[in-house]
Amino acid sequence: MFLSEFISYLTLEKNYSAHTVKAYQKDILEFVEFCKSVYDVDDIDSVEYALVRNWIVVLAEKQINNRTINRKISSLKAYYKFLQKIGVSEVSPLSKHKALKTSKKIEIPFSEYEMERVLSEIEYTADFEGVRDELLIHVLYVTGMRRAEIISLKVADVDFANMTIKVFGKRSKERFVPMLLETKEKFKVYLENRSALANIKDDAFMFLTISGNKLYETLVYRLIKKYFREVSFKVKTSPHILRHTFATHLLNKGADLNAVKELLGHSSLASTQVYTHNSIAELKKVHANAHPRGDKK
Repeated sequence: MFLSEFISYLTLEKNYSAHTVKAYQKDILEFVEFCKSVYDVDDIDSVEYALVRNWIVVLAEKQINNRTINRKISSLKAYYKFLQKIGVSEVSPLSKHKALKTSKKIEIPFSEYEMERVLSEIEYTADFEGVRDELLIHVLYVTGMRRAEIISLKVADVDFANMTIKVFGKRSKERFVPMLLETKEKFKVYLENRSALANIKDDAFMFLTISGNKLYETLVYRLIKKYFREVSFKVKTSPHILRHTFATHLLNKGADLNAVKELLGHSSLASTQVYTHNSIAELKKVHANAHPRGDKK
């Protein structure tokens, strides 16, 4: 079995995040365990599709949803494709596999009214955490950043002179997002409060905990839920919904789809759309004119 080589390939050549690599590894090891326990097969490198299909049946019987099953099979497909790449096998057992049908996920964005309330009506505390929380929600909404991107944002990535924020997205893909004047002022207030922290440990990172450490995923989720439950009855509130809200509000205001793609760091928003590049000047104009909190003249 070439799992360790596959993990190295995902990490070093594909430049996948540690979280993504761990997910691939978990899915494949789960299949390995199934093969060993049910069929006494130690090596999955040369299994037939029938065995994979039986695993799918077992997963379905456990009431695991089709979307999750498809993800697990996708991990296996990537592994077998890797085996072909390095010349270990000629044909993947999943070469003719068709993904299970899934219901389309409907993600309801926050309304402009809800965003206005959470950004303008909530009374955030005047201490470090209150200032940080307000800025965090504001930045997620006006930039469309992913949760991992905002957690990894560094002080040096925020360029006040050029009014841009450098974002490192999936697979370390770099993009520049325009910064609104309001965002700049909020950053400055936050940085003043941040500099007063007693013991900063992760100084390079922009958003910190009260103890001076880099923010972590569960805290970001908790903060979003904490503030949005004051203004919204939506069941699902998360950083991703804010990202979805960012894109929806821009498009509703007439922003060009290709410009929104660039702002989000997507190769495409729909498989039938052609990805095009826009200059940072054009993106600034679209962002300022179309975003509900933009710097309109």
